[in-house]
Amino acid sequence: MATINGVIKRPMGNPTPHLIVFANEKGGTGKSTTAVHTAIALTALGHRVGMIDLDPRQRTVTRYLENRAETARRRQIDLPAPDFAVLQGDTIEALDAEVAAISQDKDFLIVDTPGRDDVFARHMAARANTLVTPMNDSFVDFDLIGQVDAESFKVRRLSFYSELIFEARKTRAKADGVSIDWVVLRNRLQHHDARNKKRVGDALMELSRRVGFRVIPGLSERVIFRELFPSGLTLLDKGHLGELGVSHIAARQELREMVSGLALPTHAGAVPVDMLGAA
Repeated sequence: MATINGVIKRPMGNPTPHLIVFANEKGGTGKSTTAVHTAIALTALGHRVGMIDLDPRQRTVTRYLENRAETARRRQIDLPAPDFAVLQGDTIEALDAEVAAISQDKDFLIVDTPGRDDVFARHMAARANTLVTPMNDSFVDFDLIGQVDAESFKVRRLSFYSELIFEARKTRAKADGVSIDWVVLRNRLQHHDARNKKRVGDALMELSRRVGFRVIPGLSERVIFRELFPSGLTLLDKGHLGELGVSHIAARQELREMVSGLALPTHAGAVPVDMLGAA
């Protein structure tokens, strides 16, 4: 079996889908954007993907995919998309039933959680195979997982969220031997303020060694990601976007690198990640 960044890449074919949970108790980190782009990317690669939106009030992922379906209908084009559902019940049992229903014959199940402390988000995070925590590249967001010294910017202590995930991973490992792959995604990277970018990066590396998460680059702050929401299109939909500028091509490459960095299992018939959006 091949490895990427130390993570084993197993072939597909398990009786249950690989569960990817996007979770961060802080809002505004681009969590839903990265979740829906990951779902569409995996679908475009040839995987069978299901998706659950755990925020029935805001419904960002649901609205994005509804917009995508409407664009496909209106333009009479084929747009790859995951099967999706929004949380309907108000109990863990109801959530588990929805998960079981949409997981049928899927390779991946992706869960988008609210940007707040939420019992359903905690439940799904504890069950994840891959737990993705997007964060903006600032110490405001870093404070969710670790506190730094004001002078040296060295990590002083873990924050509540790191402690929560650390305990969940220990409990999961003892319960069924599964090791949750926790990935911290550096989202909305700015193209300036190199000093702050380096300080945040150094602090993340220090904390990752203590807590055991991986750090990968996410998506930069680009207007295109907001502009595509009403149509439900993504930068992978090359034939339906018209002429793309240099920044759009760079954004597509960021998406490829993000999906590759997640180091997810693949099956033999899947399209290589570096071919995403090439057609």
